[in-house]
Amino acid sequence: MTYAAALPQIAQAIAKAIAPRKPMRVSEWAERYRIISSKTGGEPGAWRNERNPALVEPMDCMSARSPVRDVVCMFPIQFGKSELELNVLGYTMTEVGGPIMVTLPAEVSMNKWIEQKFNPLVSECPHVRAVLSSTASRDSANRRTFKDFMGGQIYFEHAGNALRLKQTSVRTLLVDEFSSFADQLKGDDPDALLDGRTSAFPATYKRLKVSSPGIQGICRTDTLYEKSDKRQFHVPCPDCGHAQPLEWSGLHWNQEVTHAWYACTDCGAAIEEWHKTAMMARGRWVAQVPGAGVRGYHINCLYYPMGLGPRWVELARMWLEVQNDPAKLKTFVNDRLAEPWEDRSMRAVKFNIIADRAEPLPMNPVPHWVLAVTAGIDTQDNRLPVQLVGWGRGMTCWPIDYVELPGDPAEDDVWTALTDLLTRPIEHASGGWLRVDAGLQDILGHRTEAVKAYIRQRRVRRLMAGFGATSNNAPVLGKGRLQDVNWRGQYDKRGIHTHAVGTVAVKHMLYSWLSADADKQPDDRRMRFSDELGDDYFGGLVSETYNPTKNRFEKRRGGPRNEPLDTWVYAYAATHHPELRMHRWTHAQWDAREAQVLATAGKRPIDSRGTPMDAAPEMVHPRPVDSRGTATRPARRSGIDTKEGWGL
Repeated sequence: MTYAAALPQIAQAIAKAIAPRKPMRVSEWAERYRIISSKTGGEPGAWRNERNPALVEPMDCMSARSPVRDVVCMFPIQFGKSELELNVLGYTMTEVGGPIMVTLPAEVSMNKWIEQKFNPLVSECPHVRAVLSSTASRDSANRRTFKDFMGGQIYFEHAGNALRLKQTSVRTLLVDEFSSFADQLKGDDPDALLDGRTSAFPATYKRLKVSSPGIQGICRTDTLYEKSDKRQFHVPCPDCGHAQPLEWSGLHWNQEVTHAWYACTDCGAAIEEWHKTAMMARGRWVAQVPGAGVRGYHINCLYYPMGLGPRWVELARMWLEVQNDPAKLKTFVNDRLAEPWEDRSMRAVKFNIIADRAEPLPMNPVPHWVLAVTAGIDTQDNRLPVQLVGWGRGMTCWPIDYVELPGDPAEDDVWTALTDLLTRPIEHASGGWLRVDAGLQDILGHRTEAVKAYIRQRRVRRLMAGFGATSNNAPVLGKGRLQDVNWRGQYDKRGIHTHAVGTVAVKHMLYSWLSADADKQPDDRRMRFSDELGDDYFGGLVSETYNPTKNRFEKRRGGPRNEPLDTWVYAYAATHHPELRMHRWTHAQWDAREAQVLATAGKRPIDSRGTPMDAAPEMVHPRPVDSRGTATRPARRSGIDTKEGWGL
């Protein structure tokens, strides 16, 4: 070929190379280049946006020219979550470039995603395959969890190890099954670690997090969606044209469940499912909170494209079949309705509902029906959260006070303040006095030895060391185990004991009490509160929610600190002290305690020499009495047995 003949081709190649790139959205790229493999999709072949119009806008948010940076999609299963991610991935590889990270919850799910999603994308889409540096399995540029392509690199990672989410800077972050990520990884939050990977690209980063939701309060996807602009897909009614999101409550079916239809919220017309294709073609995403920093998308199973998911009548049958099985109902709510699951018993223990029950009474003096007091102490590195809880007949509860004593437990000052608090007289409504009968302090954490040293000093009577039991069916208060070892390596019988606390059982009991009190009058409730308790207390008391998949309670994401809940649990466990066993007190024992409290009205506690004391006298275990009111056996006491005060 002569130079003159080759010149037009050379000029054309140069012009193509230096020409500005035409703006292209992800949805446009998908229709032009994406080929769906029979291994990944129900309809193999060329991608068509018209088959699922609801995916177009979420995809286009990840386009290079879109100003959106963070996107969260809360979708039902089999709605196209993986196809959305693959379209974004292919577009970014061929049109944008830069480092990309695809993250999944665990190694197994990561390997499945590579085999079932990414590899078919490469094999079926020549446009994507062309940008890969190599497809040879032995090439270092084409390792299983690392792919090198023209203009960038892909890292496949899983969130099973914090180290895998560090030391990598990426511009595009794709997170699959976001709800399944662990709560924390050796003290690190995996979500925060992932967001930190894009900090090197503050103006151009893109983050897409996709998942079906999990349990309300601890689901990462739901938490992020609540911070977003909360977009829902509105479709027009074929009769009146009113635009509305399709909600499960609007679906109706006949008695035989052979026909299902949707009722328009405006005109009430019955919308047949065959209208759905035309309705979705005219649908649009509508933000409930415009202007939020995160773009959020939520849709449910009623939007399944015809032929790509269960029909409405099939979904109705599924719904009826799971009504008597909580586990299956949870799966349907999470996977089909794409809504976070909330246990019905937990709905009555929300922060605002509990706070509204507070009575216009002062915390001190304590009400007349409070006859005993226990304490629960949590141990933190810079403070000691303490809760004093009053108890009445039938274990009716009145939180007397919640305070956080500032100070490092490794120093003496905070322990002096704790001693003063636990030995301070507590004023009773009768004019008498109460004092703390028993207490339990958390021994785990970084200050274990400091807690042991304090309990050894026995400044406060019946103060136990405890920790949350690993077993979910552990008793409220386990048998004490010796911790101190003498110079011979033997357990010192005069040392301290530690007790395992059945935290799961106690929290279930607390939440059941709070739930049962919902429709009761104050005098009939098991849990009663003063309105002097702050919002932080009520929020912390119900700051955890039960996770049935793990059979344990987990802290609500973004909620207040859970020290009020932990200290209440320890205070309740203290009522089971071997010398108290308050939960088994008889009417006679409660009567004896009440008589003891009333006898102190108008009196100050005095020692054996008649000198007034600054602290209230020791309350003893009430003795059983016979029909004539005569004590039948001597009381049991702990610590130093003296004749101080006015105890029985």
